[in-house]
Amino acid sequence: MSGIGPPEPGEGTHPRDGGRPRDPRPPGRARAALTAWYARRRRIAIALAIAAVALAGGGYLYATRPHRPPPREDRTPTQLPYPAQVVDMTYLDGQATPAGAPPRSFSFAVLLSVASGPPVTVTRVTQPYAGLSLDTEPSAPFRTKSGSARKITITMHVTECEKAPKNAGLPFLDVTLRNTRAIQVQSFILGPRYAQELSRALQVACSNKVG
Repeated sequence: MSGIGPPEPGEGTHPRDGGRPRDPRPPGRARAALTAWYARRRRIAIALAIAAVALAGGGYLYATRPHRPPPREDRTPTQLPYPAQVVDMTYLDGQATPAGAPPRSFSFAVLLSVASGPPVTVTRVTQPYAGLSLDTEPSAPFRTKSGSARKITITMHVTECEKAPKNAGLPFLDVTLRNTRAIQVQSFILGPRYAQELSRALQVACSNKVG
C-alpha cells in the first residue's frame, strides 16, 4: 500500500477504549455555571432598562411640573401689579362736617380697597374743580395693606362759588397711588349718587355766600 499519512478508519471503526464519541457540549457543572451567568446578565440588563425608564419618566415629570409663582416678598418689581390695577374706590355716604371746618364745607366718606399685591400708599387726593379744595382723614400719605379696605372721610371746602360747578355731572377724584412697582395717578368716578349729593351740597354751600 502506498500513500502518505495514516490510513482513514473504516466504516464501523470505534475508538480503542470502546467509549462513545465526545459530546461537544460542556460538562454538567460548566453548563450550569454558564446558564447562571446568562441569567445574571439578563437580570442586570432588565434592572438597567427599568432604571432608565424610571429616570426618563422622572425627568419628564420634573420638566413638565407646574411652576408656582415666587413668594410675594421674592418677586421682582416687574412681577408685581401696578397699584391702579388692584385699588378700587367706592362712595359710601355723606358725613357730618368736622368741628372747626371753614364755612361752606361739607364731608362725605369713600372706601378704598386693595385687592392684592404689596401695600399701597395714597400720597395725594385732589378734585378737578378750581373753586374747591379738600382735606382727607386720615391725612395723606397713608398706607393700606393687601386684602384690606380703609374708610376715608373727605371734606370739601368751597373757596370760590363762582368757579364751583352748578351741577356736577361726572365728578371724580384724582388719587396718587404708590407701591413697590410704580407711582400712578388714578381717576375714580364715584357714580351718580355721589354726583347728586355733591351738587346738592354745593348749592347749599353757595346759597348764602360768606365774605
